[in-house]
Amino acid sequence: MNKQKPTLLVTGGAGFIGSNFITYFLEKYPDELLLNIDKLTYAGSTANLDEAEKHQGYDFINGDITDETLINRIFTDFDISGVIHFAAESHVDRSIQDAKQFVETNVIGTTVLMQAARNAWEKQDVLTERRFHHISTDEVYGSLGATGKFHELTPYDPRNPYSASKAGANLLVKSFGSTFGMNVVISSCSNNYGPRQHKEKLIPTIIANALALQPIPIYGDGQHIRDWLYVEDHCRALDLIYHHGNRLETYNIGGGNERTNITIATEICDILDQLKPEIKAHSSIHSFKELILFTTDRQGHDRRYAVDDTKLRQSLGWQPVVSFKSGLKQTVAWYVNQWEKVIL
Repeated sequence: MNKQKPTLLVTGGAGFIGSNFITYFLEKYPDELLLNIDKLTYAGSTANLDEAEKHQGYDFINGDITDETLINRIFTDFDISGVIHFAAESHVDRSIQDAKQFVETNVIGTTVLMQAARNAWEKQDVLTERRFHHISTDEVYGSLGATGKFHELTPYDPRNPYSASKAGANLLVKSFGSTFGMNVVISSCSNNYGPRQHKEKLIPTIIANALALQPIPIYGDGQHIRDWLYVEDHCRALDLIYHHGNRLETYNIGGGNERTNITIATEICDILDQLKPEIKAHSSIHSFKELILFTTDRQGHDRRYAVDDTKLRQSLGWQPVVSFKSGLKQTVAWYVNQWEKVIL
């Protein structure tokens, strides 16, 4: 990679959404240079980036965004033309068990990145031109009742350490934009699903447990509602926001697919009943749905999320193109394929 050529810095690109975005970006912009920094925690894997490695314009650094020396060196050694910041601890259950790591990565790490970008871009006199795009979540808004949706001006009301740390990061990013004039933008998305998601998340857990004929755990009564967004549609939205979004603005990204957790579980089981009937044939079950097990609800479990993404649709012309039915089938098929690779 030519270090003197403008280079997009992506953080957390070995994770679920980050790796999908890098693959998307390099395919759409083959002449661009992209540098990915990832700590490679349990949730990140270089295997997610096999396709990216084929591009000459791609480079990878195994590093921690809280490492000030490393981050400053990146901005010194490379001509960083913009930042898309995915890197975060993101699992609510883990944040309940240990909040400290979430504050360190999501708040301190974001601050380190912002300070390094500000210092480098001020020296180059490009502070107001080069963009810092912070990837956030709809969880910062709290919990909804049976009706209504979160919009960009909804007050933050985080209910768990993870969402609190993301809300804190959002406020820091906005403060750098307001105080120093940085060209910052924030996007808050609903629940993503698709290939490469870590097994601890809801949809991969349901698939993995079903294939192993293990109980499929569903918290509480299963009536918690999330709006689901296919990861490829999310990547298209991020591309638009990064290149065309207005400075200091927040854009919500939704899928328009509200589902209860129990509905998600039953729909996945129906797909698996079609895809893998031989597994059922060698067991005592007639449908994978028989494996569903309701468990004690987790602490701070928000009842419903749904975002109003009218602003994104009207101002930038985005809309999702993958239906939930199609996206879920593609997702289940991908995980089944990965599972078959392991057992064969």
